Amino acid sequence: MTGIGLDRRAMVAGLVAAAASGPSALAQAGPPRFSAVIVDVGPLHARRLGPFADFLRSALQAELARAFADRLGGGRGAPRLVVRIDGISMPSYVGREGGRFFGGGIQNDYLEGEALVVAPNGQILARHPQLSALPSNSGGAWYDERSEQRRVLALAAHYAGWLRRSPI
Repeated sequence: MTGIGLDRRAMVAGLVAAAASGPSALAQAGPPRFSAVIVDVGPLHARRLGPFADFLRSALQAELARAFADRLGGGRGAPRLVVRIDGISMPSYVGREGGRFFGGGIQNDYLEGEALVVAPNGQILARHPQLSALPSNSGGAWYDERSEQRRVLALAAHYAGWLRRSPI
């Protein structure tokens, strides 16, 4: 019993000492600040998605700037946040997809990419792959000519929002 009691007391004393020493330097520093946020849609251009890829880049750039506004302005020595989009899938959507008794289910739109924290010298400091999925009806009525644009905007907002919650 004496050995167990000493081990417990030593553990409690260690925990008290750790708590009294204050937060670690890493915790005090907080999340990194970025000099810039860059969206790379090169893989989409390679698939000949041209203007569509550019629209996605502008939508995602705006959403990322909004999501990371408090972490921008890190200066010249700060790393950049580079978000590379590798794929997007938006199946055609024409309303309800069969439902429970008709063998169907709702279709999803997907946005796949990777966030990279890149040092000024080009070294990758951190990476975070991510896949966002939203119901294909996120753009509203399928017969509205702006439905696909709204689907892209919804995917961009969803991707940026979840990336903000990541450990990046």
